[in-house]
Amino acid sequence: MIRTALMIFLAFVVSPAMATEAGWELLRTGGQVVLLRHAYAPGAGEPGNFDIENCGTQRLLSDRGEHQARRIGALFAARGAPIDHVETSRFCRCRDTALIGFRDEEVVDNDALDWFGDEDDEARMERAREQIRAYSGSRNLIMVTHEEVIRALVGAGAHEGEAVIVSRGGDQLGVAARIRIN
Repeated sequence: MIRTALMIFLAFVVSPAMATEAGWELLRTGGQVVLLRHAYAPGAGEPGNFDIENCGTQRLLSDRGEHQARRIGALFAARGAPIDHVETSRFCRCRDTALIGFRDEEVVDNDALDWFGDEDDEARMERAREQIRAYSGSRNLIMVTHEEVIRALVGAGAHEGEAVIVSRGGDQLGVAARIRIN
């Protein structure tokens, strides 16, 4: 009984920490593509009057989300993870995560990281897949996006503010490592 409890403890407590450390090690070596889910933005979906060009019509980062975004950037700097540049979905919560977290880095919009739940999503996902496969920089490419995009690209979701380091071997993209940032 004690052994079972210890195994459960290790699976839920130690494994995520070890997985996170493995992720930081990959990022310190560079050449990685990171799919970063935007920081905490309360609610779900978009308001009925949603407009991609108007942040007043979108779900936005809360104070907690802004703090989380600052922590993300601080951890990337403290852990010595070199950044090539940051690309972001055009949604304001993604852009704000990128701008707050990586304020000293080049941040560019990439509509392939948007998610609308429409018929054009698959074409955007294919563009994102091609870009990820083609990345050959010596530093890390950070792509700030949504859970749905991460799930479509690598077959697994992510928590708000979680970094998913993409495995790019062969035709399929997968998860090489994860970094949880609370």
